[in-house]
Amino acid sequence: MSAKRKHPEEHAHQRYSSRVHSLSDISLTYEGGNEKITVRSPDISTHGMFINTSRVFPEGSILGVQFRLAISGVEVQTRCEVRYCLPGVGVGVEFVGISSQSAQTIEQEVALSKKEESIRTRARRRTKRSVKVKQKRSR
Repeated sequence: MSAKRKHPEEHAHQRYSSRVHSLSDISLTYEGGNEKITVRSPDISTHGMFINTSRVFPEGSILGVQFRLAISGVEVQTRCEVRYCLPGVGVGVEFVGISSQSAQTIEQEVALSKKEESIRTRARRRTKRSVKVKQKRSR
């Protein structure tokens, strides 16, 4: 997300990296303030995240974000820039000044999360097939 977007819908179909829902214990602060802002669990990628919040932030605002990755338990603290805001829904942010170690840890978390989701999806498919076979046999 190196270029600023005026409208998120323009590139909604185009992602720069995979996103997963793999966070816990997230807190957000408006840079220059000391108020912690309540947010709901976002999705994350190696470049940024979408944060569900009813608060409205202007594009270009700098926020501080701290969160714990759900699978590894690693805590990440960094700054991010608001790229777009959907009033009443949330904000899309891009990490700025994130350490290479934190970026690498997020990348590993994304890979682990995708692997776990793939395992769950395959298990659901096997269960559905098994149920269908049992139903056919009982007819």
